[in-house]
Amino acid sequence: MKLEKFVDQLPIPKVIKPHTKSKTNTYYEVTMQEFYQQLHRDLPPTRLYGYNGSYPGPTFEVKKNEKVAVKWMNKLPHHHFLPIDHTIHHDAHEEHQVKTVVHLHGGNTPADSDGYPEAWYTRDFKETGPFFEKEVYEYPNHQDATALWYHDHAMALTRLNVYAGLVGLYFIRDREEQSLNVPKGEYEIPLLIQDKSFQEDGSLFYPRQPDDPSPDLPNPSIVPGFCGDTILVNGKVWPYAEIEPRKYRFRVLNASNTRIYELYFDSGHAFYQIGTDGGLLQRPAKVESLTIAPAERCDLIVDFSNAEGKTVTLKNRIGCGGEDADPETDADIMQFRVSKPLKQKDTSKIPKILRKRPFFQNRNINTIRRLTLGASQDQYGRPVLLLNNTRWHAPVTETPALGSTEIWSIVNAGRAIHPIHLHLVQFFILDHRPFDTERYQENGELIFTGPAAAPPPNERGLKDTVKVPPGSVTRIIATFSPYSGKYVWHCHILEHEDYDMMRPLDVTDFRIQS
Repeated sequence: MKLEKFVDQLPIPKVIKPHTKSKTNTYYEVTMQEFYQQLHRDLPPTRLYGYNGSYPGPTFEVKKNEKVAVKWMNKLPHHHFLPIDHTIHHDAHEEHQVKTVVHLHGGNTPADSDGYPEAWYTRDFKETGPFFEKEVYEYPNHQDATALWYHDHAMALTRLNVYAGLVGLYFIRDREEQSLNVPKGEYEIPLLIQDKSFQEDGSLFYPRQPDDPSPDLPNPSIVPGFCGDTILVNGKVWPYAEIEPRKYRFRVLNASNTRIYELYFDSGHAFYQIGTDGGLLQRPAKVESLTIAPAERCDLIVDFSNAEGKTVTLKNRIGCGGEDADPETDADIMQFRVSKPLKQKDTSKIPKILRKRPFFQNRNINTIRRLTLGASQDQYGRPVLLLNNTRWHAPVTETPALGSTEIWSIVNAGRAIHPIHLHLVQFFILDHRPFDTERYQENGELIFTGPAAAPPPNERGLKDTVKVPPGSVTRIIATFSPYSGKYVWHCHILEHEDYDMMRPLDVTDFRIQS
């Protein structure tokens, strides 16, 4: 349905207050529940799932090394309002439809609090998955200042639960960040971007089957990807924000299921990127446009001081399949109206140096792995995207030792880009290198067709999600610490993750001395 753009003001998610707080521990209780929320002026309230009755969920503001505990309570209905495909990851629990488990994405988190997909639980913890361990999750926050996000990670349901609204932001602050004279307070604005489609009655649309399904296809059946025809920011459709003619800091998250955005301003304003998934870059990177895949975060400063009285639109260049964005649907993100008077002189800066410490010292490489992104078919003829040609339930093959440093060469012989996410660690992108995909598919021979290219300056920082382009080998380096246990790595296109582009990652207790 067609909705008028730029008629709703951009909301700012509320900051959650702790349930209790002591010198040694900050404790929160968060309830997952069903509710209705108006997402556009002309839409009836939409049925959603969310944390503490809001979409997006409340924002966490925590300090580095602050010990945080969260009880994530499932108070959702017994039956899902979106179409569940019970033919994927059959677990004999079809009667328990609304399973949840929370993952703090990008968090350096102990395994029992990471949100392992099979650690799911139903309403009031009545039923639990085979790897469920505890009701209260613990987050040590031994990380530099950054923007993390939390979302549902239940086995085979992540695409539906996140689409239904189970997402929120989690900011870690530290002294290094606070010492920078960057925009703060009301001039630091989170932008959580998702795409959705709506029925006439305001309800969410999510397809029950792929287009032109064969007669023997299950109903419901998982789809290979999904893009909505409407863009939301912070839970509003194509919103606007009234701002002052000065610098702003934007904390951008792509929380979409499938969609990759190429963001730019119609005014030609540049982005000064100061941070990525894992925190601050060493130096700002000036970019005219910004490509952001599902789960990636970008920390940006934009200077609107020369735009007083003007309207600036944040736009998107690419559509869902890589074609040009449609002016009617996905070409617009939101509008900034530089209409508010300047409260006081803007003394904030775009610092020349953001981070004085090196990201890492020279490390011994313990293991080099080659990992392939591939595809197969199931008994219904549906595509099954795979990591290393291996299904989820096959024996674990990625078993780094605690404290070890590994280089992963991720080989994408397919035709689509995949955002690959590793739990537990932040890593560095070393390079991308093109290769002969036909030769590789014929006999597994890896023949490069060009030189390795380092990542662009705005991606030379800590990352937890990397865009792996088709026809390329992408190399990343990571140290697996400080926790051992069961984690996962997967494609963050949620339809791919749910079936079957996700694998266990077991960090073993055999410690490597650094």
